[in-house]
Amino acid sequence: MSDDSDLPQRERWARLRFAIIGPLLAAPPEKGELHEALSALAAKHYRHPLTGLEVRFGCSTLERWYYAAKAARDPVRALRNRVRQDVGRFPSLSEAAVVALRSLYAAHPSWTAQLLYDNVCVILLEQDRHCALASYASVRRYLRAHGLVRVRPPRSRSAAAAAAAERLSAREVRSYEVQHVLQLMHLDFHHGSRKVLNRRGEWVKPLLVGFIDDCSRYVCHLQWYTSEATEQLVHGLCQALQKVGLPRSLMSDRGSAMISGEFTAGLHQLSILHLPTLPYSPHVNGKQEHLWGRVEGRLLAMLEGEPNLTLAQLNLATQAWVSQEYHQSVHRELGVTPLQRYLAAPNVARACPGSEALRDAFRIEVSRRQRHSDGTVSLEGRRFEIPSRYRSLPRVQLRYARWDLSRVDLVEARTGAILCALSPLDKAANADAHRRPLQPLTAQPTAMPQTGIAPRIRQLIADYAASGLPPAYLPTPDEE
Repeated sequence: MSDDSDLPQRERWARLRFAIIGPLLAAPPEKGELHEALSALAAKHYRHPLTGLEVRFGCSTLERWYYAAKAARDPVRALRNRVRQDVGRFPSLSEAAVVALRSLYAAHPSWTAQLLYDNVCVILLEQDRHCALASYASVRRYLRAHGLVRVRPPRSRSAAAAAAAERLSAREVRSYEVQHVLQLMHLDFHHGSRKVLNRRGEWVKPLLVGFIDDCSRYVCHLQWYTSEATEQLVHGLCQALQKVGLPRSLMSDRGSAMISGEFTAGLHQLSILHLPTLPYSPHVNGKQEHLWGRVEGRLLAMLEGEPNLTLAQLNLATQAWVSQEYHQSVHRELGVTPLQRYLAAPNVARACPGSEALRDAFRIEVSRRQRHSDGTVSLEGRRFEIPSRYRSLPRVQLRYARWDLSRVDLVEARTGAILCALSPLDKAANADAHRRPLQPLTAQPTAMPQTGIAPRIRQLIADYAASGLPPAYLPTPDEE
């Protein structure tokens, strides 16, 4: 059954008029019988194409329709509503009103249409007390027709927020979707609306880190934490990578954890292209925002009855919800479940390395000056011992994660290869007075035999004597 609710007004009127006049065009009345046929049609009731109420049309109206359709090659087109002569223009708005309205909007784009209208009325009355004011509906239609929509003020007054607002007003916003699984992975943190009880008996708001595939909307990993530091981000990302493999690119906002040295270095080590979004542009990561709505509307809503919710219970419920409901529910835009799309679409993921390799990847590399007095370096307020075989290096390259000083490696500056692991300085162990002998760094050179005066000074004396000049000093009796 066809539904005419989506048809434009011109088509609805054209169909009604053609349905009324069409029989007269198919079977034209004889001479002198047209008025009688039109009178019969005028006596009938018809359904209004817009309101659905009963309506009747006069003979003159039907006659105008009949002759317009009869004379046209396309009767339906002739029966459509004619475009008004003043379409796109607003004769009720004077030139002074338009100038005042546009000036106010340029100065205050965050004002509502009602507020703009009220101020325009005051301005026009100040200019001319007998000026005829247009209606609020006319002002509102003018604003809409010219794209003068309300621009809400940014939450932040920083330069980045102002630049984002200007960019959003100058550039169009379009939805996008990649065509391969794990061609693009989205990452974001979400502040949960439900507090959890920790081991210290405190109520804290958990944070959910999520990783979602752009092509299939498949959730690679979800996990709740009590903070959004780099350590928690790397912990969640390593699990996501071990579940689905290495993606080609990763999109995130510019949070402190997402732009930290360990995180960006790890992505570089794993050959994952990092695509940070522009500041104050959450719509770029909209798929992640949609997932947070599902989490709040369904997952957390089903946990409202648990009075003492813990982080462990929340994480267990999250994993069950993702696996048994989210991945099994048909996605409205995809037409299939995220799991079906993930399995059916072409996959460009790469094999994920082991846990040790992942932990080693997310570390920063710094340069430190070695203390040659005791062979140590300072790192994050602690001292680490350098093996004696590297005592000749004035500066050393160290690789470590700031949250885990138990894994500090000495690396080769030119190639980045790991030379050895460093241990923290243990002064108590060094107090036993046992010291290892120093191994020679290179082969000891062969000593030259003693030949008296060095060759250089012997050459200088010979050249000085060859000049023919006497020694430029007076000898003492001790030299005779």
